[in-house]
Amino acid sequence: MTSEAPPRGPGYAKGRATREEILDAATRLFGEVGYHTASLREVASRVGISHPGLMHHFPTKADLLAAVLQRRDEVDGAALEAESADGADYVTALARLAERNATKPTIVELFASLSAEATTPEHPAHDWFATRYAGLLDRVTTDLEQVRADGRLRADVDPRTAARLIVAAMDGLQVQFLYEDGRVDMAAAITALYRSFLVA
Repeated sequence: MTSEAPPRGPGYAKGRATREEILDAATRLFGEVGYHTASLREVASRVGISHPGLMHHFPTKADLLAAVLQRRDEVDGAALEAESADGADYVTALARLAERNATKPTIVELFASLSAEATTPEHPAHDWFATRYAGLLDRVTTDLEQVRADGRLRADVDPRTAARLIVAAMDGLQVQFLYEDGRVDMAAAITALYRSFLVA
């Protein structure tokens, strides 16, 4: 005998909508002031709900941060998969992702702020960023190794070193983007760096 899922009525939909509003507000606040300075009360105020109401969805600030990062993972992962399905190599897919993120400066601000703040091991996002950077570095390295196997990588370019430079450039470009009020074309810069490693 199989049990049926409980019905999902208006209350469920409203709860989901509130949860998304909380995540949007937290994303903006974490990007503006950093995780440590941000407070659950301020997030609740921005959404227009009570502090206990917010804690019904996210009991702790660490839970809220984890949900914000998880949602970003899901959105970025889906975008990269879609680009790969269209035949784009991984670095090109990353450049296109940077181009889309440029239309959402809140996301750029969030990552620039948190990635620097989370370098301390005690930060609740430390492990997430460490895992993200390791995975990103490995994925870009694998892509460049395939480019080398295809005979398109310059002979003097080491795939791992080039991958580190691309990942470092992505982070640095985000900071420049924020300081210059969005006037930096991150996608074009990443693409230019990538092409500099290829056989002319």
